[in-house]
Amino acid sequence: MDAEPLDGPSGGIEAVEFPTPVGALGGPLEWLKDTNHHPGVIALIKRMRRALPGDPDFGDPLSAAGVGGPRAAARAADRLLERDAASREVSLGALQVWQALTERVSGRPAYREVTLVFTDLVGFSDWSLRAGDDATLRLLRRVTSVVEPPLLAAGGHIVKRMGDGAMVVFRNPVPAVRAVLTALDAAGSVEVDGYTPTMRAGIHTGRPQRIGSDWLGVDVNIASRVMERATKGGLVVSQSTLDGISDEDFEAMRLAAKRVRKPLFAARPSGVPEDLQMYWVRSRAADPGEDSDDDTAAGG
Repeated sequence: MDAEPLDGPSGGIEAVEFPTPVGALGGPLEWLKDTNHHPGVIALIKRMRRALPGDPDFGDPLSAAGVGGPRAAARAADRLLERDAASREVSLGALQVWQALTERVSGRPAYREVTLVFTDLVGFSDWSLRAGDDATLRLLRRVTSVVEPPLLAAGGHIVKRMGDGAMVVFRNPVPAVRAVLTALDAAGSVEVDGYTPTMRAGIHTGRPQRIGSDWLGVDVNIASRVMERATKGGLVVSQSTLDGISDEDFEAMRLAAKRVRKPLFAARPSGVPEDLQMYWVRSRAADPGEDSDDDTAAGG
């Protein structure tokens, strides 16, 4: 039989020709099997999922990662349900709505403002090449053991570890800046075979997209580029992070901030807005060792 066109969010969904069993072997079970794997039916259900609340692609590896009932069910569905089947799309559609309702009941907006932190060790690759695997592993373990506790104690969530660095998410800039400065000092206390690492960090505040257990989007790219600007170690923050710190908090943490000077003939970093302003941030009690890279002073 032929299906009539269905109204959808884009003004209509094209008709789908359902398979019809032919011959003596045809029957309800055979018809259901053919329909379940019919490309047109699968495409129709995928389009209908886009009218439902939540992520219409829920169920892929990114969206199903992390904790939570819908995500765990999606991982189980991925193992148990047939690929390229209408029944799979119907099940994922139900989980998609469940996940959306879970987020709505919890009161968490899909893309709330967060503060993103990226860290890594300056010159780590060159040192590890000379030092060898055993020394490299000992260094990474010691750095992790002293750097992560202050980040976690301040409410940071470690999204991922990337060799000699990490991506961490905080709810707001103040605990992020305070914890990162503590972590930078802690990294300087590590010593392996006469080598003391120099850690750098970048902080940016924005509204990245959370997909499963990961965070993606332009703001994540900006945070990574902000860290890369700290070429000699230390902490660099974006304007949005600096704006999120009140004058009172800035004074209470005894911070000093100076605008990062843009190299005269350097190309603009890819993946960041042209008007992005970045600032070196350090404790006033610290030795201003990187002021040669700074420019204009800025308040909190």
